[in-house]
Amino acid sequence: MSNPRPLAERLKTAKGRSTSQQNWLRRQLNDPYVGKAKDAGYRSRAAFKLIEIDAKVRLFRPGMKIVDLGAAPGGWTQVAIERKAGTVVALDILEMDQLPGAVVLQADFLNPSASEKVKAALNGPADLILTDMAPSTTGHRETDHLRIIALVEAAFEFACEVLKPGGAFVGKLRQGGEEQKLMKAVQARFTKLQRIKPPSSRSESAEFYFAATGFKG
Repeated sequence: MSNPRPLAERLKTAKGRSTSQQNWLRRQLNDPYVGKAKDAGYRSRAAFKLIEIDAKVRLFRPGMKIVDLGAAPGGWTQVAIERKAGTVVALDILEMDQLPGAVVLQADFLNPSASEKVKAALNGPADLILTDMAPSTTGHRETDHLRIIALVEAAFEFACEVLKPGGAFVGKLRQGGEEQKLMKAVQARFTKLQRIKPPSSRSESAEFYFAATGFKG
Protein backbone atom coordinates (compact mmCIF):
# COMPACT_ATOMS: atom_id res chain seq x y z
CA MET A 1 0.00 0.00 0.00
CA SER A 2 1.43 3.41 -0.92
CA ASN A 3 2.14 6.02 1.70
CA PRO A 4 -0.58 8.73 1.57
CA ARG A 5 1.77 11.40 2.88
CA PRO A 6 3.05 12.65 -0.52
CA LEU A 7 -0.57 13.16 -1.67
CA ALA A 8 -1.39 15.17 1.44
CA GLU A 9 1.75 17.24 0.95
CA ARG A 10 0.90 17.81 -2.70
CA LEU A 11 -2.59 19.08 -1.90
CA LYS A 12 -1.32 21.36 0.82
CA THR A 13 1.52 22.93 -1.14
CA ALA A 14 -0.53 23.30 -4.35
CA LYS A 15 -3.07 25.57 -2.66
CA GLY A 16 -3.11 29.02 -4.24
CA ARG A 17 -0.66 28.06 -7.00
CA SER A 18 -1.06 28.17 -10.79
CA THR A 19 -1.46 24.99 -12.83
CA SER A 20 2.15 25.16 -14.04
CA GLN A 21 3.38 25.61 -10.47
CA GLN A 22 1.29 22.64 -9.34
CA ASN A 23 2.71 20.52 -12.16
CA TRP A 24 6.24 21.49 -11.12
CA LEU A 25 5.46 20.59 -7.51
CA ARG A 26 4.03 17.24 -8.58
CA ARG A 27 7.19 16.43 -10.55
CA GLN A 28 9.36 17.40 -7.58
CA LEU A 29 7.40 15.23 -5.17
CA ASN A 30 7.60 12.22 -7.49
CA ASP A 31 11.19 12.75 -8.66
CA PRO A 32 13.61 10.21 -7.11
CA TYR A 33 16.58 12.46 -7.88
CA VAL A 34 15.23 15.16 -5.57
CA GLY A 35 15.40 12.74 -2.65
CA LYS A 36 18.79 11.39 -3.76
CA ALA A 37 20.18 14.94 -3.90
CA LYS A 38 18.92 15.66 -0.39
CA ASP A 39 20.39 12.41 0.95
CA ALA A 40 23.76 13.09 -0.72
CA GLY A 41 23.88 16.69 0.52
CA TYR A 42 23.71 18.26 -2.94
CA ARG A 43 22.07 21.63 -3.29
CA SER A 44 20.15 20.56 -6.39
CA ARG A 45 19.18 17.43 -8.33
CA ALA A 46 21.17 18.87 -11.25
CA ALA A 47 24.33 17.58 -9.55
CA PHE A 48 23.48 14.12 -10.88
CA LYS A 49 23.34 15.46 -14.45
CA LEU A 50 26.96 16.57 -14.22
CA ILE A 51 27.98 13.30 -12.57
CA GLU A 52 26.36 11.41 -15.46
CA ILE A 53 27.93 13.67 -18.08
CA ASP A 54 31.34 13.11 -16.49
CA ALA A 55 30.81 9.34 -16.52
CA LYS A 56 30.43 9.58 -20.29
CA VAL A 57 33.00 12.25 -21.17
CA ARG A 58 35.54 12.08 -18.30
CA LEU A 59 35.78 15.83 -17.85
CA PHE A 60 37.62 16.09 -14.57
CA ARG A 61 41.29 15.78 -13.68
CA PRO A 62 42.89 16.61 -10.32
CA GLY A 63 44.24 20.15 -10.12
CA MET A 64 42.06 21.62 -12.85
CA LYS A 65 40.95 25.25 -12.89
CA ILE A 66 37.17 25.20 -13.27
CA VAL A 67 34.44 27.82 -13.68
CA ASP A 68 30.80 27.06 -12.86
CA LEU A 69 28.95 29.76 -14.77
CA GLY A 70 25.52 30.63 -13.39
CA ALA A 71 26.37 28.43 -10.44
CA ALA A 72 23.55 29.06 -7.93
CA PRO A 73 22.45 27.17 -5.93
CA GLY A 74 25.74 25.27 -6.30
CA GLY A 75 25.05 21.62 -7.17
CA TRP A 76 27.52 21.56 -10.06
CA THR A 77 30.10 23.42 -7.98
CA GLN A 78 29.84 20.72 -5.32
CA VAL A 79 30.55 18.01 -7.90
CA ALA A 80 33.56 19.92 -9.21
CA ILE A 81 34.94 20.22 -5.67
CA GLU A 82 34.41 16.51 -5.08
CA ARG A 83 36.44 15.76 -8.20
CA LYS A 84 39.51 17.28 -6.49
CA ALA A 85 39.76 20.28 -8.78
CA GLY A 86 42.61 22.66 -8.02
CA THR A 87 40.54 25.85 -8.13
CA VAL A 88 36.78 26.19 -8.61
CA VAL A 89 35.18 29.56 -9.26
CA ALA A 90 31.39 29.71 -8.90
CA LEU A 91 29.99 32.77 -10.67
CA ASP A 92 26.38 33.93 -10.58
CA ILE A 93 24.47 37.18 -10.74
CA LEU A 94 22.47 35.89 -7.76
CA GLU A 95 23.80 35.69 -4.24
CA MET A 96 25.00 32.17 -3.43
CA ASP A 97 25.98 30.66 -0.09
CA GLN A 98 29.69 29.98 0.23
CA LEU A 99 31.04 26.49 -0.40
CA PRO A 100 34.30 25.28 1.15
CA GLY A 101 36.70 24.58 -1.69
CA ALA A 102 35.26 27.16 -4.11
CA VAL A 103 35.65 30.87 -4.74
CA VAL A 104 32.12 32.29 -4.99
CA LEU A 105 31.79 35.47 -7.03
CA GLN A 106 28.57 37.45 -7.41
CA ALA A 107 28.71 39.11 -10.81
CA ASP A 108 27.02 39.23 -14.20
CA PHE A 109 29.07 37.21 -16.67
CA LEU A 110 27.75 39.47 -19.44
CA ASN A 111 29.70 42.36 -17.93
CA PRO A 112 32.95 42.84 -19.92
CA SER A 113 34.97 42.83 -16.68
CA ALA A 114 33.68 39.42 -15.55
CA SER A 115 36.13 37.33 -17.58
CA GLU A 116 39.11 39.19 -16.09
CA LYS A 117 37.74 38.80 -12.56
CA VAL A 118 37.39 35.07 -13.11
CA LYS A 119 40.90 34.68 -14.54
CA ALA A 120 42.26 36.66 -11.59
CA ALA A 121 40.47 34.33 -9.16
CA LEU A 122 41.85 31.30 -11.04
CA ASN A 123 45.31 32.85 -11.35
CA GLY A 124 45.19 32.16 -15.07
CA PRO A 125 42.90 30.72 -17.75
CA ALA A 126 40.46 27.88 -17.09
CA ASP A 127 40.67 24.21 -17.99
CA LEU A 128 36.92 23.70 -17.87
CA ILE A 129 33.84 25.93 -18.11
CA LEU A 130 30.59 24.43 -16.86
CA THR A 131 27.14 25.94 -17.17
CA ASP A 132 23.68 24.63 -16.39
CA MET A 133 22.12 28.05 -16.99
CA ALA A 134 18.73 28.53 -18.58
CA PRO A 135 16.64 31.70 -18.77
CA SER A 136 13.29 31.98 -17.03
CA THR A 137 10.53 30.66 -19.26
CA THR A 138 7.66 32.66 -20.75
CA GLY A 139 5.49 29.69 -21.71
CA HIS A 140 5.88 30.52 -25.40
CA ARG A 141 7.97 27.70 -26.87
CA GLU A 142 9.63 29.61 -29.71
CA THR A 143 10.48 32.58 -27.50
CA ASP A 144 11.92 30.36 -24.78
CA HIS A 145 14.01 28.50 -27.36
CA LEU A 146 15.52 31.71 -28.74
CA ARG A 147 16.22 32.98 -25.22
CA ILE A 148 18.25 29.94 -24.24
CA ILE A 149 20.13 30.08 -27.56
CA ALA A 150 21.10 33.70 -26.85
CA LEU A 151 22.19 32.86 -23.30
CA VAL A 152 24.33 29.91 -24.34
CA GLU A 153 25.86 31.93 -27.19
CA ALA A 154 26.97 34.48 -24.59
CA ALA A 155 28.34 31.69 -22.37
CA PHE A 156 30.23 30.30 -25.38
CA GLU A 157 31.82 33.70 -26.01
CA PHE A 158 32.76 33.89 -22.34
CA ALA A 159 34.31 30.41 -22.50
CA CYS A 160 36.39 31.40 -25.53
CA GLU A 161 37.77 34.34 -23.52
CA VAL A 162 38.56 32.36 -20.38
CA LEU A 163 39.60 28.86 -21.54
CA LYS A 164 43.15 27.79 -22.17
CA PRO A 165 43.97 25.79 -25.34
CA GLY A 166 42.87 22.19 -24.86
CA GLY A 167 40.13 23.20 -22.40
CA ALA A 168 36.50 22.08 -22.33
CA PHE A 169 33.07 23.69 -22.28
CA VAL A 170 29.86 22.01 -21.07
CA GLY A 171 26.43 23.57 -21.41
CA LYS A 172 22.70 23.01 -21.78
CA LEU A 173 20.36 23.67 -24.69
CA ARG A 174 16.81 22.85 -25.69
CA GLN A 175 15.70 21.32 -28.97
CA GLY A 176 13.85 23.69 -31.24
CA GLY A 177 15.76 24.06 -34.48
CA GLU A 178 18.06 27.03 -33.92
CA GLU A 179 20.48 25.06 -31.75
CA GLN A 180 22.11 23.46 -34.80
CA LYS A 181 23.71 26.73 -35.90
CA LEU A 182 25.15 27.30 -32.43
CA MET A 183 26.43 23.73 -32.23
CA LYS A 184 28.30 24.26 -35.51
CA ALA A 185 29.89 27.42 -34.12
CA VAL A 186 31.00 25.57 -30.97
CA GLN A 187 32.31 22.63 -32.97
CA ALA A 188 34.48 24.97 -35.05
CA ARG A 189 36.38 26.08 -31.92
CA PHE A 190 36.84 22.62 -30.36
CA THR A 191 38.24 19.33 -31.61
CA LYS A 192 35.31 17.24 -30.35
CA LEU A 193 31.65 17.90 -29.58
CA GLN A 194 29.31 15.40 -27.91
CA ARG A 195 25.57 15.71 -27.40
CA ILE A 196 24.32 14.06 -24.20
CA LYS A 197 20.96 13.33 -22.59
CA PRO A 198 21.79 12.34 -18.98
CA PRO A 199 19.48 9.75 -17.38
CA SER A 200 18.52 12.28 -14.70
CA SER A 201 17.27 14.72 -17.34
CA ARG A 202 13.52 14.24 -17.43
CA SER A 203 12.47 12.27 -20.51
CA GLU A 204 9.68 14.71 -21.36
CA SER A 205 12.08 17.66 -21.30
CA ALA A 206 13.47 19.09 -24.55
CA GLU A 207 16.76 19.86 -22.81
CA PHE A 208 20.02 18.23 -23.74
CA TYR A 209 23.64 18.84 -22.81
CA PHE A 210 26.77 19.16 -24.88
CA ALA A 211 30.43 18.66 -24.03
CA ALA A 212 32.98 20.41 -26.23
CA THR A 213 36.57 19.32 -25.60
CA GLY A 214 39.94 20.29 -27.03
CA PHE A 215 39.57 24.09 -27.25
CA LYS A 216 41.59 25.33 -30.21
CA GLY A 217 42.34 28.73 -28.70
